[in-house]
Amino acid sequence: MAVTTLAVSAAAQAEIRMLAVGGVTIRCRDTGGPGEPVLLSHGIGGSLELWSRQFDSVDPALRLIAWDMPSHGLSDATPDGASLDGIARTAWQLLDALGLQQVVLAGNSLGGAVSLRMAATAPQRVRGLLLVAAATLGPDSPLPFRLMTLPVLGTLMTRPGPMAVQQQVKAIVHRPASVTPDVLAAIERNVMRPGGAAHFLQLLRSTSTFGGMKRAVWMRSHDILKQLQMPVAFLHGELDAVLPMAHSRQAQALVPGSVLTVLPGCGHTPQLEQPAAFKQALDDLLRQVPAAPRAG
Repeated sequence: MAVTTLAVSAAAQAEIRMLAVGGVTIRCRDTGGPGEPVLLSHGIGGSLELWSRQFDSVDPALRLIAWDMPSHGLSDATPDGASLDGIARTAWQLLDALGLQQVVLAGNSLGGAVSLRMAATAPQRVRGLLLVAAATLGPDSPLPFRLMTLPVLGTLMTRPGPMAVQQQVKAIVHRPASVTPDVLAAIERNVMRPGGAAHFLQLLRSTSTFGGMKRAVWMRSHDILKQLQMPVAFLHGELDAVLPMAHSRQAQALVPGSVLTVLPGCGHTPQLEQPAAFKQALDDLLRQVPAAPRAG
């Protein structure tokens, strides 16, 4: 796909939508238009505001769609919203509701793991895949996440409050100044969401134990990676405090023709901390995506 350099302000045209999806309400932000659709999926405990920098200016050749996963942000809970495959199914239902058959997927952290499951479920619908510090690519987990898998300690560590907000900011960025007031307000809202902490623990424990990422989970990710046929790229901050850069490096080696970009001075959310570098990685991926067939 040819990527143009012209950019337009997306503040007015990026519509926040509440859509009925599979019997529940899912929130998304959608620039609309005929451009190449790109679904942006956030990390655990996050929401679509973590993609706000991508909506500051948007290439008119793109249609950006960010969403709140089930039980995240302002989206409803779903019966299978604590499993990667369940979240992936909801994502495809959302895209069906938007009338989109094929998309490029870009996912950060948990959103990367979900994007990978989406590619496994419906590979013919995925035109390209950008995995940004994606979860479930290897066995290692940071000590705080491993401690959270323990019954009592996990509840104490995820108790809503100012400390939980500070811990999340510290985890997702290397430079706290990267978190704008609007994003900080969204993080505070997400931390204080009723039932949010319980869902966070349920989702975390579905993939991890005190020993780290469950072997069946990260091995499943490796199996999916080996079968991918679409263009794939990896992006990882060198100073990521949540997931080791080695995970992306090992995963990239499983996908012939894929590339890994490492960002110096960057933490766990490159799209928030270094949006220009994220845009460059997305543009580079899109150049490998074949031109979409035209109707008629």
